[in-house]
Amino acid sequence: MSELTFIGLDVHARSVAAGVLEGSTGEVRSCAAPVRTAELVEWLQRQGEAVSVAYEAGPTGYGLARACAASGVPCLVAAPSRIAKAPADRVKTDRRDALRLAKLLRLGELTPVRVPSPAEEGARDLVRAREDARSDLMRARHRTSKLLLRQGLVWEGSTWTAAHERWLFEQCFAERALQFAWEESLAAMLAVKARRDALDRAICEEAATEPWAPVVGRLACLRGVSTLTAFALATEIGEWQRFDGRSIGAYLGLTPSESSSGERRHQGAITKTGNAHARRLLVEAAWHHRRHPGEDYCTGEPIASPSSGAAARAWRLASPARSRPTVHRWDPRARCSVGPSGLGSLKPQSNRCRDRPEAVGATARTFHPSQAEPHLPSVLRGTSPSTCLPDAP
Repeated sequence: MSELTFIGLDVHARSVAAGVLEGSTGEVRSCAAPVRTAELVEWLQRQGEAVSVAYEAGPTGYGLARACAASGVPCLVAAPSRIAKAPADRVKTDRRDALRLAKLLRLGELTPVRVPSPAEEGARDLVRAREDARSDLMRARHRTSKLLLRQGLVWEGSTWTAAHERWLFEQCFAERALQFAWEESLAAMLAVKARRDALDRAICEEAATEPWAPVVGRLACLRGVSTLTAFALATEIGEWQRFDGRSIGAYLGLTPSESSSGERRHQGAITKTGNAHARRLLVEAAWHHRRHPGEDYCTGEPIASPSSGAAARAWRLASPARSRPTVHRWDPRARCSVGPSGLGSLKPQSNRCRDRPEAVGATARTFHPSQAEPHLPSVLRGTSPSTCLPDAP
């Protein structure tokens, strides 16, 4: 029998319920624990010489986990969505939740959540504050446009451009109450926009500092990804080394759902069970990716390409000529050869490809992930087989 004492905590802002499972005797008991973090850590240390603690991740943050780590008390922050629960269990109390955590901790059935450092958590809060400001600005703009719609005023061009904003400021109403409501709606929208712009500047300054600058710089080389998206992905994902090509898709909720039984197999839409913020950013980046590289997204004007470094290599690989799809189907009998620079040709193993007219001139270039910079995380280097890109005509 284990000598460890397993303690599950149901932590709230004004109360903490504890479930204690004695490893040596198997005795189970529940009690109330101190609310303040320092007093709670002292209480945990008095429960035995060998103690293991677990609590659910939630709005109380990671302060308790950091305090336990500093005091030498093993503490696991459990993922709430991965905690097993019987379908017939319809009674939920803080005491029962704490006892369930203690029992699952003893069985090793809890999925831990990575505890970020205070600097990482601060950067993540900055990104999420910007996300809140974006949502508030969208709602403020909707309220403003719908107020005009009720008065029969509709802007026919592209909305929320400089011309549209000038038109908004020109609107004036004869009714004093309506004019006051209109001015307040405009002021609220401008205040939220100023808050979003201030957060954008703060994010750009933070992204240029360590340890974010290397990862943000490499993510920004990807087509459709700029500083805001790169910094948000870096803060939300944290340690890239803990993922591979499969697990990062599950973490972001991008894997397909499945309902299979017996010989029947059915796969549906993506699960959407992962990090919703990071998933939305990737979807937005995919839409930006549709435009040809070298064109400004807002104006469509050409942009000067970088001259050197990782950004220049990414620019060359994402050029319009290389983004054009191939005119023939992939031949499983073909193989890719990689040269010293990481670029090679698609060489068929038989002469059958030469007889197909659509394959004439359809040679391809290959960028192998192993040729990426060695200090780049493996997830950013890519874990799938080499991607064949068509030659420029």
